[in-house]
Amino acid sequence: MRLAETADQVLVAAASELGKGIDALGLDLGARRQSTLIQYLVLLEKWNRVYHLTAVRELRKMVSSHLLDSLAVVPHVSGHRLLDVGSGAGLPGIPIAIARPDSDVILLDSNHKKAAFLRQAVADLALGNASVVCERVQSWQTASAFDVIISRAYAEIGEFVRQSQHLLAPGGVFVAMKGLHPFEEIERLPKEYCVHQVIELFVPGLEAARRLILIKPR
Repeated sequence: MRLAETADQVLVAAASELGKGIDALGLDLGARRQSTLIQYLVLLEKWNRVYHLTAVRELRKMVSSHLLDSLAVVPHVSGHRLLDVGSGAGLPGIPIAIARPDSDVILLDSNHKKAAFLRQAVADLALGNASVVCERVQSWQTASAFDVIISRAYAEIGEFVRQSQHLLAPGGVFVAMKGLHPFEEIERLPKEYCVHQVIELFVPGLEAARRLILIKPR
């Protein structure tokens, strides 16, 4: 009984922190979408015990490290089709799909265990606007290119762009989520591409530096 009460208290505290963080980010996410985000964390925590999807183990810490870190991106990405390269545990793709139900989000990861989790999460959370692809990005082909190709922890920027450039739609943008300003990585960008914008992010509850690097063809 005590364990159940403790788990309930953790969920209530996590939901409260999430709500406050969403308000601080200026996002308009109703109770239903916030509940779905918490359900996602519960599922991630459960699978993490066996599959080691993320180094962050505690559900409350996942609120800022995973959910709010991903949601901070939402105001800065536009376009209907979004590809999350090296999605892993579904970050940032699943929080973005929940926050933007009008978008079409593809979660791509070549690891079969991670892809299995992603498929289960999409099914359990009833995310009709998200789907999973278990392929290597450099060899995957699709009929419809993407307005946004994003990566949170896939590779350094140059490799990320090189491996996924065939999937970018005309007028599209690469979005690399980084910590400190990645000067050296930017220097190694393919010459056909340049940094369009660097956005410093504020992530509630997270002290680490966070930046978005937006990259477009020259």
